[in-house]
Amino acid sequence: MELHRLQNVKLSDVTINDPFWNHYINLVETVILPFQWELINDRVEGAEKSYCMHNFRIACGDEKGEHLGTVFQDTDVAKWLEAVAYTLAKKPNKKLEALADGAIDLISRAQCPDGYLDTYFIITKQKRWSDLYEGHELYTAGHMIEAAVAYYEATGKRRFLDTVCRLADCIYRTFGREEGKIHGYPGHPEIELALIRLYRVTQEKRYLSLADYFIRERGKSPSYFLNEECRKTGNYIFPEFADFGLDYMMAQKPLQEQTTVEGHAVRAAYLLSGMADVAYEERDDTLLKQCDALWNNITQKKMYITGSIGSASYGERFTGNYDLPNNTNYSESCATVGLAQFSNRMFQITHSGKYMDTVEQALYNTLLAGIALDGKHFFYVNPLEVIPEVAEHNPTMRHIKTMRQQWFGVACCPPNIARTLASLSNYIYAYDEEALYVNLFIQSCVKVPVKGGNLRFCLHADYPNSGHIEIQSDSTAEAPFSLAVRKPAYSAKYQVCVNGSKVDCTQRDGYLFIKRMWKREDLVSIDFDVQFRFVYCNPHCSDNIGKTALMKGPVVYCLEEADNGSHLAGIYADTEAPVHSAFVKGLPEESGSATFSGCRTVMPQKDNPLYGLEKPTYEACTLTAVPYALWNNRGKGEMRVWMNDGSPMFHRNWRG
Repeated sequence: MELHRLQNVKLSDVTINDPFWNHYINLVETVILPFQWELINDRVEGAEKSYCMHNFRIACGDEKGEHLGTVFQDTDVAKWLEAVAYTLAKKPNKKLEALADGAIDLISRAQCPDGYLDTYFIITKQKRWSDLYEGHELYTAGHMIEAAVAYYEATGKRRFLDTVCRLADCIYRTFGREEGKIHGYPGHPEIELALIRLYRVTQEKRYLSLADYFIRERGKSPSYFLNEECRKTGNYIFPEFADFGLDYMMAQKPLQEQTTVEGHAVRAAYLLSGMADVAYEERDDTLLKQCDALWNNITQKKMYITGSIGSASYGERFTGNYDLPNNTNYSESCATVGLAQFSNRMFQITHSGKYMDTVEQALYNTLLAGIALDGKHFFYVNPLEVIPEVAEHNPTMRHIKTMRQQWFGVACCPPNIARTLASLSNYIYAYDEEALYVNLFIQSCVKVPVKGGNLRFCLHADYPNSGHIEIQSDSTAEAPFSLAVRKPAYSAKYQVCVNGSKVDCTQRDGYLFIKRMWKREDLVSIDFDVQFRFVYCNPHCSDNIGKTALMKGPVVYCLEEADNGSHLAGIYADTEAPVHSAFVKGLPEESGSATFSGCRTVMPQKDNPLYGLEKPTYEACTLTAVPYALWNNRGKGEMRVWMNDGSPMFHRNWRG
């Protein structure tokens, strides 16, 4: 297979100065990481307890007590450390680094002499590797490895990296095809992609071999999981696992034979990320094509318009094709992070822009919806429709929160959001010897290594408020080099100019290639067609028949009670009337809100019978929509993404 993987630009070589995104990125260092450190040390009054650092202090003998929290509580600090690493990679922060070094000291001292590291099994003294189906040992190890690699790359310090190498070696001695090893694999994938990251930084081929084993062993018959004690006895750590089949872990058959994505959404996204990594490293074209087929199944039949995945709350899982309910969906923030990771890997391997279209959709909508503007409150679940008095009194919606929370007993999402924001430039740019790929139009400056030195470019944009993008060279090239600028799928029209003159450029796989000998102050300007647009769902998705959603660029809009009153279900949008940009008090000015015409059902003034012959009446109104990512920042209230399409009511444009 003739492929080469695009590389990330060093985090220190990208400076983001985007008015909208900088708010969130700056929060990571100044608010989110210090606040989450207090949370994982159980020092925030009123917040749910983490017990994460408590468990490490017990495991290394500094304190006495019992393990508290879930079996995978160690990952709270792992993801926190990874976010710290990305922050330090951009600029020094002695206070954060000191906190991180202290946490790493605890983690390293908790490690067993043979390399094993998991506070739940160390403290409880339960048998290791005896419950791969739900025990999360390999999942926890994976997050530790990812954090350690990131910390080593950021600081050059080896202690944490050496710790996870001993852990990975312990796992390598335990699992594999060889006689005497366990022929199992993780119930919750994560170790696979982590081992590839460890292989790339250490060049130790045993880590690649182990990742390859975990991917190819999964789903073989007879299933390893069926012989574990929890499956035989029904004695589960998580009682609901008794209701789940092997498809919950995508282990019902080998991955090479699977055509649809099933089960737990986060598990699936992490698994497919590792699968893509293995496919590239082993140059396995068949496995890579399978990754693409499964990616297509997610994005074309199982993904919400906001870039979220996992429609069922019970099991946090995928269901059937086109089953996308709006008011009961789970759409875990971690699943969106996983989808972005998987899509970014597929882009880097194939250089196809379709994957980055999905990354953009996920980042601008669900990722940011998971965090409040203050950086201290979070959503774990991301519905597309909320009526507080219904969600708070309907036990089947108990997973829906009507206000963001400070923390969660299972708190994988907040630090996952933090590590994604801290490493955002890994999604903005990628490069090889011939081109710098510009994926996201986030205002920033980048330095990219080329033959003979470095090239510097600055990207200027007010995106997606405007589709006008400018990229200016700040250096001189010694050889021809390409800028490959993603052409968003929604933009049918575009125009490219260099130094004020219109140019033709090569379009390939969703990118516009501008190749030249770059000189200082060369200016590329591109105009994409970024207009408000009403979009519709595939009619196979029964929940959205007769409904429409408003978008601009990648941004999905929603109606909120704060602007439009209650009973949003009775609102009809006039999709043929113009949409105007607007400013909404209480939200960032650069976020870009909108107004448009419609009508609403007039609510009865008297206590009408539940059923009757009286027809509803309607009144014209002006509607205000705000970016979905910003909903619930102005207090509790109704929210709705999909609106009734009022065009038949207003314009009678149906057939017949």
